[in-house]
Amino acid sequence: MKNILFILLGFLAVSCSKQSLADLNKDVKNPSDVPGNTLFSNAEKNLSDQDVSLNVNHNDFDLWSQYLTETTYTDEANYNIFTRNVPDYAWTTYYRDILENLQRADSLIRSENTTPPVTDAFLAAQKNRLAIIDILACYAWDQMETTWGNIPYSEALNIQNVLPKYDDALTIHKDLISRVTTDIAALDPSNASFGDADLIYSGDVSLWKEFGNGLLIKMAIEIANVSSESTLVKTTIQNAMAGTFASSNDDAIFDYLSSTPNTNPLYVDLVLSGRSDYVAANTIINKMDSLNDPRLSFYFDQNLGTNTYLGGTYGNSSAFPNYTHINTAISNTPSFPHAMMTYSEIQFYLAEAAARGIISGDASTYFNDAVTASIVSWGGTTAQAATYLAQPTVAYNASNWAESIGTQAWISFYLRGYLGWTEWRRLGYPAMNEPPHPATGVVTFPYRYPYPSGEQTLNPDNYTSAAKAIGGDLMSTKLYWEK
Repeated sequence: MKNILFILLGFLAVSCSKQSLADLNKDVKNPSDVPGNTLFSNAEKNLSDQDVSLNVNHNDFDLWSQYLTETTYTDEANYNIFTRNVPDYAWTTYYRDILENLQRADSLIRSENTTPPVTDAFLAAQKNRLAIIDILACYAWDQMETTWGNIPYSEALNIQNVLPKYDDALTIHKDLISRVTTDIAALDPSNASFGDADLIYSGDVSLWKEFGNGLLIKMAIEIANVSSESTLVKTTIQNAMAGTFASSNDDAIFDYLSSTPNTNPLYVDLVLSGRSDYVAANTIINKMDSLNDPRLSFYFDQNLGTNTYLGGTYGNSSAFPNYTHINTAISNTPSFPHAMMTYSEIQFYLAEAAARGIISGDASTYFNDAVTASIVSWGGTTAQAATYLAQPTVAYNASNWAESIGTQAWISFYLRGYLGWTEWRRLGYPAMNEPPHPATGVVTFPYRYPYPSGEQTLNPDNYTSAAKAIGGDLMSTKLYWEK
């Protein structure tokens, strides 16, 4: 009996040793099985990071919007993005780090109901999660399509097809509107969703519904210049406007943390890097200063003296000590939040819709609400906003609504470079400064990202067809919706 016991103990010891050795081979920092909720969280962060980053290897839109200019290395301010292959990085980030994460999250969450017990509450929350995933995916797809034009869409994200075709950009855009419309109808605020795994709204389904309606308004106004889609634009905006943000309390804000690696990329690029690569551009400083804009002191530091601001000439080398810096309340705050969509932004779109006759509301009311909300959100007061709006140089001008809305929207989108760049491409205001050495193929301003160099070599036939379809793979090529 004793011998049998020793044999059993020996067997258990060997078994435990084998299990322990096997455990040593597990990479706990890079798990092979990740929950769908976690992939959704990761996609939210990756999307926010891509939007807000100032790293010239990742994102040049705060330069192209002429909010900032460079101090020493001025390639990107002069639209030279080929040395660093910026389009390649952005393309990979959108497809791999954002859209692939969302697609995988969708797949995993759909498979969760194969494990019993499955309750009605679980199924209702699952339905909400799937709709929210798709809304965020459409938000990302919209950014891609309005950045490049025709892109892989219907055949994208398929590992079995490494040579996807490029879909027509307008066809993509219309499909995104259809998808978000369906998603909004599927959302039920009486049921749960992601909870704390949602880093934007903490699982608040009613706010995601408002976000979805805001996205519909945004996507519709983006194609307001496309005459063939006037009915779609009008129907979409009119159906969505009652269900979008009611105030700035509903803004879609990504809150960063105070410790790495979850700080705002602005803090990484401006502080942790130890570099001094950016100063304010004269384009925005001169415009805001001439308008007595109360946001000037919130946007920028007073490193040159009290109420003294000087922007570097856009595209020229601008010595860091000699020009105005980004406000340290922004740059030195690792947890500084990033706005992904705001009430102010939507009010600007509705002001434009009213000016175009798409909706029956008063354009000046929407315009005033948009400007006021922006000023207050940055720390100003409603009294300051009223004084600002009372100036003839700021007050809404119905006879030139594009300049009124375009200029004020551009100012309010500070440090949301993609949005500022896109608003300028749509409305053409304010006047931008031409850099001294614009990249080859750019006349005065870039209207799109060129396709990644990898696509030219790895997917040449589809790349060539896409480039021909949009009028040439050039930064100067205007997309179908641009002014």
